[in-house]
Amino acid sequence: MRRAVLSIAGAAALAACTSAPTTTAPPPSASQRAAQVAAKDAGAAPLPVPKHGDYAENEFTESDRARDPFRSFAGTFVEDKGKKGRGPEVPVVLGQYSIDELKLVGIATGGDYPRAMLVDPTTKGWVVKKGDYIGRPEVVHVGGANGADYELNWRVERVRDGDIVLSREDPAQPNLPPATRVIPLHPESDKDQTPTGTN
Repeated sequence: MRRAVLSIAGAAALAACTSAPTTTAPPPSASQRAAQVAAKDAGAAPLPVPKHGDYAENEFTESDRARDPFRSFAGTFVEDKGKKGRGPEVPVVLGQYSIDELKLVGIATGGDYPRAMLVDPTTKGWVVKKGDYIGRPEVVHVGGANGADYELNWRVERVRDGDIVLSREDPAQPNLPPATRVIPLHPESDKDQTPTGTN
């Protein structure tokens, strides 16, 4: 009896599934859609034209709600592992040599921008001017065991007739005056040497 009831229920379910199929209309073609859009636009009111000066300045600034879609954040995640500390964000001339290894061999004070020539240990000459960072940076550690390292570079402060003056500021100690150093054109060791000649 139970089998008969199940088979009747199964037959009823099968009949319900196979009863008259419902058909849906096919989607409109591209030309039909274009005609429908044109018919809607013909009866629609024209869009209002914005007047000059209706925009506020904050509509053009980047914020959490309005970001620049063309801004690249790739540089934010790049870590420079070759640098131990943060030095000046400008090129450093002769960064592989200490100041003691450089020798001042010439000065040109004519014109608006006086320049000086330094020679490295390989006897190659380098021209520097006021504002240039020169020499190997000194790495300074602050903050104890969990502190940070940063770099200090010497900067050409002045080019004078007989020497150049270098200065170095420490951003961690802004109350202290910058350290200065002078590289003479004719060091004392050169002056002490007596030239050899004939009588």
